[in-house]
Amino acid sequence: MDELIQYAPQLAEGFLENIKLSLVGMVCSLILGTVLVGMRVSPIPVMRLAGTVYVNVVRNTPLTLVLAFSALGLSDTLGLVFSGVPRTNSFWIVAMGLSCYTAAFVCEALRSGINTVPLGQAEAARAIGLTFFQSLRLIILPQAFRAVVAPLGSVMIAMVKNTTVATAGGFLGEVAANMKEIFDTTGASIPIFLGIVFAFMAVTLPIGYFTGWLSRRLAVAR
Repeated sequence: MDELIQYAPQLAEGFLENIKLSLVGMVCSLILGTVLVGMRVSPIPVMRLAGTVYVNVVRNTPLTLVLAFSALGLSDTLGLVFSGVPRTNSFWIVAMGLSCYTAAFVCEALRSGINTVPLGQAEAARAIGLTFFQSLRLIILPQAFRAVVAPLGSVMIAMVKNTTVATAGGFLGEVAANMKEIFDTTGASIPIFLGIVFAFMAVTLPIGYFTGWLSRRLAVAR
């Protein structure tokens, strides 16, 4: 317990970086996942093919490889730079990789929600003159989001936990790296390990309970 108290500031600093990374990843992955699902159900074959290939490739690629590709391929080789400050640049490189990875799972969750929308509603939208993307934005996606609140919550919980592998992208100022450094210095410490576990539970459990409650609140009787 003394070790946990001693290293609490260092662990808290790393944990806050994980939370910031999670918040950025949530917003970006929801936006990109919504775009991807629009491509996957698009009547345009090229867009549908591109969306399908992206989702299938990314979902079946380990996150560690995605982050390594973002850091080594896009940043080091192709020169993609978000900031002149190395630490800030690493943060956004990892956030980009994490968001692109999670977006594939958001897309599939939303696509399952689209499948719950009665076909007659899309036909009615076309009958009153709405284009595909207008009907998707105004009629189909709002209902799809309501149907998949709980699955999206599970995706977000998984993403929060996935921030612990951010060291693959060269972003070293997060909780897993700090924990490893402390363990290398002092040896394995059960209180420190349990402290980090409870810290993540304090974030993920409320997300699960909230999305479960919201899912029941927004449920549509069919």
